[in-house]
Amino acid sequence: MTEPLSEHSADVIVVGAGPAGSTTAYYLAKAGLDVLLLEKTAFPREKVCGDGLTPRATKQLVAMGIDVSEEAGWLRNKGLRIIGGGQRLQLDWPELASFPDYGLVRKRDDFDETLARQAQKAGARLYERCNVGEPVRDPRTGHITGVQAKLGEEKTPVTFSAPLVVAADGNSSRLSLAMGLHRREDRPMGVAVRTYFTSPRHDDDYLESWLELWDRRGAQDRLLPGYGWIFGMGDGTSNVGLGILNSSSAFRELDWREVLKAWCASMPEDWGYTPENMTQPIRGAALPMAFNRQPHYTKGLLLVGDAGGLVNPFNGEGIAYAMESGQIAADVIVQAHARATPAQRELALHSYPKVLKETYGGYYSLGRAFVKLIGNPKVMKVAAQRGLTHPVLMRFTLKMLANLTDPSGGDAMDRVINGLSKVAPKA
Repeated sequence: MTEPLSEHSADVIVVGAGPAGSTTAYYLAKAGLDVLLLEKTAFPREKVCGDGLTPRATKQLVAMGIDVSEEAGWLRNKGLRIIGGGQRLQLDWPELASFPDYGLVRKRDDFDETLARQAQKAGARLYERCNVGEPVRDPRTGHITGVQAKLGEEKTPVTFSAPLVVAADGNSSRLSLAMGLHRREDRPMGVAVRTYFTSPRHDDDYLESWLELWDRRGAQDRLLPGYGWIFGMGDGTSNVGLGILNSSSAFRELDWREVLKAWCASMPEDWGYTPENMTQPIRGAALPMAFNRQPHYTKGLLLVGDAGGLVNPFNGEGIAYAMESGQIAADVIVQAHARATPAQRELALHSYPKVLKETYGGYYSLGRAFVKLIGNPKVMKVAAQRGLTHPVLMRFTLKMLANLTDPSGGDAMDRVINGLSKVAPKA
């Protein structure tokens, strides 16, 4: 482990201790770099999330040495139950060499803390209640060389210094904006709204996805562009929420909290999704998809997770990609750190956006086309009605939507999906 350069300086600063930031810090510290992990709130803290983790995210947790047993408070799930078009289909997660055959459920209020503590155990120096403001930049080159922050309840001004900074500060990414990196308007954006209910359905073995989202509050029923979910938490409650795409006129004109209430009111009474059983307020958050902020490396700043728009446009999943991008960024930084000259370090760091595009670019391009298609509720309705009667087609769709394939030696479905991802433009 590199000796700390000083209390407020390090080899790398990671801003934000969500899944992306904590994973980055974990792998950097494990490789022996001195890393500061700066989190604006104090743990435990709440975040808007479906709390359902696919096998892709589960793989990342296992790789970080996190105990994902039921004894450690994790609820396992076997697959996805899809409801729509009057049909109901239960699909197990695929049997693959590359990914486990189970997903997990865990509340975000201690999920993020679990990852941050794991980074700490590996040697990262975590500062909680550390609100990062402006970047510190080299006046000659414009490179970021640190950040200004306010620390603790007293809001003590502190300057943290490092030759590299990782922006893991979420969708709004104030640090990226301050470095001139704005959101791309040509990329899809989603919104998730969710709440918790006390419910007898809390112990479900399957994540549940409703492909048709009806707004039945007006004179005429209206099919909306998005999907609903119900995830049993195993603790007496269900996480019930909606994911909505910005690809339709309904996106801006509707109050999604009211839509969620109306959707819950249409559920069977004995499920208990009623206002008196609601255990938390309805909260919403943005889902930045398909590389909606680029470049992922510039002037000493790397973007990971939501800050770089790494949410999967097919299914709104963010945690797996946050953690994967954190690991990729850490690998690149470790290699760059070992280079002898600034020019060599820059060469290594500029490989980060290339690796991301190689890994996800084609798949995300397919996802953007998919989003445009299902932005039309009529298309979604027909797809649900026809597709759900074909289990083989739906198994293919599950692999495609959850990005679960074996890269080599997989079955015919894997080869088709991998082939499509390879030929799609890596934008």
